[in-house]
Amino acid sequence: MGAEKLKSRVDFVQKWVVEDPKEKYVWWPSEEMKRRAWVSDPSIYERAAKDPVAFWGKLAAEGLEWFKKWDTTYVENPPYFKWFVGGKLNICYNAVDRHLKAGKGDKVAIIWVPEPIEESPRKITYKELHDQVNRFANVLKSLGVKRGDRVGIYLPLIPEVQIAMLACARIGAVHSVVFSAFSSDSLRVRLEDAGAKVLVTADGYYRRGKLVDLKASADEGVKGTSVEKVVVVKRAGNEVNMVEGRDRWWHELMEKAEPSCEPEVMDAEDMLYLLYTSGTTGRPKGVIHTTGGYATQVYWTTKWVFDLHDDDLFWCTSDIGWVTGHSYACYGPLLNGISMLIYEGSPDYPTPDRWWEIIEQHKVTVFYTAPTAIRMFVGLGEALPKKHNLSSLRLLGTVGEPIDMEAWLWYFNNIGGGRCPITDTWWQTETGGTLIMSLPGVGPFMPTVAGRSFPGTRHEVMDEDGSPTPVGYLVQLSPFGPGMLRGLYKADDKYRETYWSRYRNQFYFTGDGARRASHGCIRVTGRVDDVMKVAGHRLSTAELEDAMNRHAAVSESAVIPKPHPIKGETPVAYVILKKGVAPSDELAKELVAHIGKVVGPIAKPEQVFIVEELPKTRSGKIMRRILKALLTNDPIGDTSTLFNPESVESLKKKVGYTGPG
Repeated sequence: MGAEKLKSRVDFVQKWVVEDPKEKYVWWPSEEMKRRAWVSDPSIYERAAKDPVAFWGKLAAEGLEWFKKWDTTYVENPPYFKWFVGGKLNICYNAVDRHLKAGKGDKVAIIWVPEPIEESPRKITYKELHDQVNRFANVLKSLGVKRGDRVGIYLPLIPEVQIAMLACARIGAVHSVVFSAFSSDSLRVRLEDAGAKVLVTADGYYRRGKLVDLKASADEGVKGTSVEKVVVVKRAGNEVNMVEGRDRWWHELMEKAEPSCEPEVMDAEDMLYLLYTSGTTGRPKGVIHTTGGYATQVYWTTKWVFDLHDDDLFWCTSDIGWVTGHSYACYGPLLNGISMLIYEGSPDYPTPDRWWEIIEQHKVTVFYTAPTAIRMFVGLGEALPKKHNLSSLRLLGTVGEPIDMEAWLWYFNNIGGGRCPITDTWWQTETGGTLIMSLPGVGPFMPTVAGRSFPGTRHEVMDEDGSPTPVGYLVQLSPFGPGMLRGLYKADDKYRETYWSRYRNQFYFTGDGARRASHGCIRVTGRVDDVMKVAGHRLSTAELEDAMNRHAAVSESAVIPKPHPIKGETPVAYVILKKGVAPSDELAKELVAHIGKVVGPIAKPEQVFIVEELPKTRSGKIMRRILKALLTNDPIGDTSTLFNPESVESLKKKVGYTGPG
């Protein structure tokens, strides 16, 4: 998109726009946003940097209610560290009980929107949430769950998933949530590794109008594991097999349970939950998050990054099976006493404007979603959001991957109406909460640039030798954020190797590439395994995709490195066109030339495949492993976690795949 066209699209928000010779355009918060924001003074970064440990200690004391204050704020013995040593608290108590004490019992905690439009949304107040959490905590106790035991949770996005998580935290049990769209094999691996003794699941749920029999997958998944009891939520009413002596209905147990359960007094460094990473190879590893540091970080990142106030309705679209769902569709909003919305179904079902319909109906004020979803809507055009009144929105966020320029501008103009800042957040399962972004009252907001490190944390761009460089690897410096992982469950060697070995325990290695931007900001360019070397030149696939997506005909793209006998690697692009654009050989050649013009001749794709679909997980992430295997004729591997497995067969024909399977 040319500068003139870009400027014409933002003229109506000129009070925000400043032309910048380095980044072309930079958005700054309006005076109204600054007045409302919790943080509007940029000096907070310098104040926090002077003594990050003291800074976090102050935040922990102000944000949470502790049963006992800690003895030592921070202890580090690389690659290990602890926060709030000796402190005692309970995260469930902080997320629920203290709001009742403050007189917020009648405030809505959760609005649940089912996928079937004939079903009515549910509203759960903090008082009702307290009752349900206490009852299920007692249910878990009656099933033999004790402090430190692991509980598997295999539920769709229904309120019972938050209730189950909070109930575990209340009694000191460790929850391990497994994405409900994962296969039974994926579930089994996680249950085995965690040693879970109870599994919480459901009979079924709805996805794109189809009933998914979740109980059948759960039955397969528990085979051969240590699971002794299975609690089943009756969500869909489909007929399921209930194993006598093992399986119990949620509603029957809840009816008999006592409505009062004292919260367990937990140490700050006690394990709160396990969340398994899902890499492309090897068994998944359980990321360990602890109680006090995680609660502190997720409380303050939720409050400041999303600028949440008592009158807000926050919607994070992530499934609960991912860390984004843990932090920003459960713990973060509830710790802040905020109302949040959760939605069971697909973003484009039964109509492609379902999300915008929900925002209009419930008057969502802060909306947090993934670039891959935004790109899907870009391809559907601007007419759909224009059908709805989205004026309740005042802040937008993105998460999951770097966002390209075209998607950023579409989101800004069509969903935010050109008036809502976009905070582009970078973080990982391992970091527990968002750590690089632009604070809404401070800014700046730059397309494709994440922002600055959250106050009290430090990130740097390093070269191979650990020296600062304009373009290189993203690392986190000591003291490491309080919400950071404390290890990998039963895999300490892997923990050391993955995150600490590259820089000899000095820095936490994120595995992402990055470049310095203006105003002290960082642009994250994607995983370093998404960085290719073409004739000795380092090229980020995220940057090439950003350039490809700027072409007027392109809705979405994925750029994959392909081995080359002379250049080492060369880019190959898979491209989805916008609705109404016809594929042709001429257009493919035009797209190659477009990349050469925008990025440089070295970046020209060797091939451009115009395709109907890209293989994606059910959370919306493109499965690049599969796209690369198609190019190299390697085994495709497991496709059980794909949202659209049929796309693989179509792609095989498109690229002329001759590999096994």
